[in-house]
Amino acid sequence: MKQWLNHHAQALDLIIVRMRRNMLATLMMCCVMGVTLCLPGILYVIVDNLGRLAGDVQSEPRISLFLKLDVTDDQVAELDRRLSTHVDVKSHSFVSRESAWEKMQQNAGSEDVAGDLEKNPLPDAYFVEPKTLQPDAVDKLQKEMQQWPGVELAQVDASWIKRLYSLLELGKKAILVLASLLGFALIAIIGNTIRLQILTHREEIEVSKLIGATDSFIRRPFLYAGALYGLGGGLAAWLLLAGVVLLFNYSVADIAQQYASNFRLGLPDWQINLALIVSAIGLGWIGSYFAVNRALAQFQVK
Repeated sequence: MKQWLNHHAQALDLIIVRMRRNMLATLMMCCVMGVTLCLPGILYVIVDNLGRLAGDVQSEPRISLFLKLDVTDDQVAELDRRLSTHVDVKSHSFVSRESAWEKMQQNAGSEDVAGDLEKNPLPDAYFVEPKTLQPDAVDKLQKEMQQWPGVELAQVDASWIKRLYSLLELGKKAILVLASLLGFALIAIIGNTIRLQILTHREEIEVSKLIGATDSFIRRPFLYAGALYGLGGGLAAWLLLAGVVLLFNYSVADIAQQYASNFRLGLPDWQINLALIVSAIGLGWIGSYFAVNRALAQFQVK
């Protein structure tokens, strides 16, 4: 075990020394990876914040529960209890038919209409705000409430929600496609970089094979090189993403202020940041692995 750890420590130390000697090339490689990984990161931030902004929209969508004109007080109390205890209901408010009638009479342009009516035609109503904006969940809740005793009509306008979530789903698919394409590009870039390093140390590798070095021993430093490139690229991507969000927030703050809002773009949570860095390390390792295996297969030891 100790010997195994020593081999890995020696390989890691060797590649760190090589990277220090070529610091400019190392920084350029990390920057290339950082910019490439930052692109899907920016798209993710946009889609994620649009979803968060949609979740912050107040009173929309609302399910309007119009009660029957002959509804009893006991039925109203039962409806209030159900709404208060329902797991999918965020909030609800009751508007009596008298309050709605008074408000209608006070509204400009409706006084003549209200004056022509002999009695109040408006029903009691509940306005319910669901906990989730998922269209399927809203439709399910609306259909459930339609069956409740005392409810004449449960109405919801969820068409805008469906359009919004369709766009968000499209954005998520675009993120996956872009991340996959850029991932393949990074594997090719890292593989080419490692291949050039292998060619630079070709004679050293051939001598090592002549004295009995195994493929895993020769491969190990280059795998560490790819992983370190990935680590540097992941950290660079995170810094670039933070800088872009900070820059955008100056303009977002001005726009939000005009709408009396304190909305700001938020960075991805730590799980997403960790996944970004781990993915970068994995891409670096994969690119190095293929490049080294291909090079070792071509070496002919005389």
